[in-house]
Amino acid sequence: MSCARARQGTPHLFSGLIASGLAAAVLFSAEIVAVHLEHTTILSTAPELFPLKNQGLAFQRVAAHAQNVLPLYGSSELTAVPVPERAQIFFRTAPTGFQVSPVGAGGMPPLIILQKFGALGSALRGKKLAISLSPNLTVHAAGRKAYEGNFSLMAASEMVFDTVLDFELKRQIASRMLECSSIVEKSPLLEFALRRLASGRRLDRLIFCALWPMGKVQNAVLELQDHFAALAYIQHKIKPAPRQDPEIIDWSKLLVKASALKPADEDRTNTSSNVAKQAVTGSRDRAFGTNLEAGAGWRDLELLLRTLASVHARPLLLSMPYDGQFYDRTGVSRYARESYYKRLRALTQQYHFPLVEFTDHDEDPAFLYLHKSHLTVKGWIYYNRALDDFFHGRVPRS
Repeated sequence: MSCARARQGTPHLFSGLIASGLAAAVLFSAEIVAVHLEHTTILSTAPELFPLKNQGLAFQRVAAHAQNVLPLYGSSELTAVPVPERAQIFFRTAPTGFQVSPVGAGGMPPLIILQKFGALGSALRGKKLAISLSPNLTVHAAGRKAYEGNFSLMAASEMVFDTVLDFELKRQIASRMLECSSIVEKSPLLEFALRRLASGRRLDRLIFCALWPMGKVQNAVLELQDHFAALAYIQHKIKPAPRQDPEIIDWSKLLVKASALKPADEDRTNTSSNVAKQAVTGSRDRAFGTNLEAGAGWRDLELLLRTLASVHARPLLLSMPYDGQFYDRTGVSRYARESYYKRLRALTQQYHFPLVEFTDHDEDPAFLYLHKSHLTVKGWIYYNRALDDFFHGRVPRS
């Protein structure tokens, strides 16, 4: 009787194995197709900036592998002011031989960007990329709202359960991530792993190692979802690839034209007149210096630079200047602001990364929109020239 029951159950088990194998084959084939399309359409998708690119890794990874694409990571300067000189738009049809692939969103802090780099890992080895920094996001640590609004579960999970970053660097990053947000709602597994990482105790480290297989499974599922979403985007929203006939851009002519434009926007004078009583220049230097020295954002920036060094990327750091005229009116002198530039310069020099500061435009009313970290037409032309120099192996100019 028992043998008969065993024989009856065997066909069902065999059928289940066949069905599982076929499902796996279909998923594997679909993933191969998606990856192929991601690579063949990179010149069309690279200049685009859309949520899937920010939250996922598929488009970022293929941009990292493309020789004629320069990834540019930043914050609201990539999206806020719709000027045609923005790098991704300018280089879309500019005759320079490469495309700029923007990744960023409003308020995206260095702590979020470093998770993307840690997740991309070996894909960034030897890869040229650029990072746009703004003083406010550099000095001040990521707030909970900004951090949670830009958080990518996939990037965080890939970074944590990958082997590119050493354990001590991961431990410090995990501590910062737990300070910014509760991740348990997004992934209990990731939150539990981060707490084991952050503690630094031997037992917790062993527990983290035991979680590793589950983390890799979670990453595999997230990657599959990401590729399917990328496939859907390519099929329904793809645009024709831009045409490029490489030649030399006359940057001098473009800069002269941009410099002839009026200051950032007309509201600058209105804002100035609305200040009932302007502060005496330098009257707030002490408070500014205290906030600068105590700024927790420096810690995040250093973790970002350490991550870049760990993955052996070749970054260019672009730092927007302060809006000097605004700070002069509010009592912060150029001398006080110079402390920020010096500290940023010293930090990047520790890692031997090139930095373009644009300090000559600290009091240039046509470089930024008001006191916000948003570039004008002129600001973007200077940014674009630095990107073009960097990509082609020249020393980037400010």
